[in-house]
Amino acid sequence: MKIGKEKKKAILALENGMTFQGYAFGNTEVESCGEVVFNTAMTGYQEIMTDPSYKGQIMCFTYPHIGNYGVNQVDVESGALQAEGIIVREYSDTYSNFRATESLGKWMEDSGKLGIEGIDTRMLVRILRSEGAMRGIISATETDASVLVERARALDSMEGLDLTAGVTCDKKYSWVTTEEPFELPSTAKGKRFKVAAYDFGIKRNILRRLASYGCDVTVYPARTSAAEVLESNPDGIFLSNGPGDPAATIYAIETIKQLAGKKPIFGICLGHQLLGLAFGAQTYKLKFGHRGANHPVKNLQTGIIEISSQNHGFGVDINTLPPELEPTHINLNDNTLSGFRHREMPIFSVQYHPEASPGPHDSDYLFRQFVEMMRE
Repeated sequence: MKIGKEKKKAILALENGMTFQGYAFGNTEVESCGEVVFNTAMTGYQEIMTDPSYKGQIMCFTYPHIGNYGVNQVDVESGALQAEGIIVREYSDTYSNFRATESLGKWMEDSGKLGIEGIDTRMLVRILRSEGAMRGIISATETDASVLVERARALDSMEGLDLTAGVTCDKKYSWVTTEEPFELPSTAKGKRFKVAAYDFGIKRNILRRLASYGCDVTVYPARTSAAEVLESNPDGIFLSNGPGDPAATIYAIETIKQLAGKKPIFGICLGHQLLGLAFGAQTYKLKFGHRGANHPVKNLQTGIIEISSQNHGFGVDINTLPPELEPTHINLNDNTLSGFRHREMPIFSVQYHPEASPGPHDSDYLFRQFVEMMRE
């Protein structure tokens, strides 16, 4: 880490009273406020930072060296930098990558986002694991750490927050796949299927994978009524990932109740949680969440272990599943529920991200499973 006169000092303050001194990068005139969480992925910082599920959160990367391959115009999962800020051990303004167009810091500066480097991220992660994810602030303008601690304590808690309004689309649109580097080959065979996708903060690679499997996808705003979606007579309905507390997204839960049994439904992440709530299960906040690209998940139907990409701070309580819902996947790190299906209706969901970006593609078969469900 190079520390010179051009480096501006910054402070990270947590609601538990702890503060960390470091150096700012990105847009040093703004502050980052939100829930401080950590991600264990070794690559993919651009995809992570543009994932709408990270709205309202400050991301601490456990991998110590971030920024070394810059950023580009392809590896983005939405139209904006969604994470409120980032925390790294060492930021690299120098990058080497034939696809890169600019540095991570310049991209963050243009996006109005602040990062902090030079702190002990190992210590921070140990605190988050023992005490849980907590509210925090990064500032390069306020020098009084005690003031920042009090401001962190005054931030809204993630529990009870519906954040989908800040990440959903303004109006419905049809997804058009463009030719992009490293796109996986199409697996579409035979008939194409019309899919209505609810955008609670949908990642672009979900849309790419659905299209690759032969789906013509129309994306709808989060508050679109069940009647409007069913009027288009889709072959299936997809419920996307997204940020915030699923129990606070009451309108979506009611909509899903009206859609159940009408069409095949596939949910991912927040969509999984909303499906569980719609059928009477309960959700709860995980202590520090699951965020990374190497989480082991067991498929209870096949016995196969999948290495998965995960990003969530809430889960569906397996002990509250109604009889009509059957567990299909379990997280082997802590035995939490990672997937379920309806015993009679063509409905299933998973807590993790089969579309990856970043992460492995072990679970990509779930998109094929959705297509086969629509075909049947």
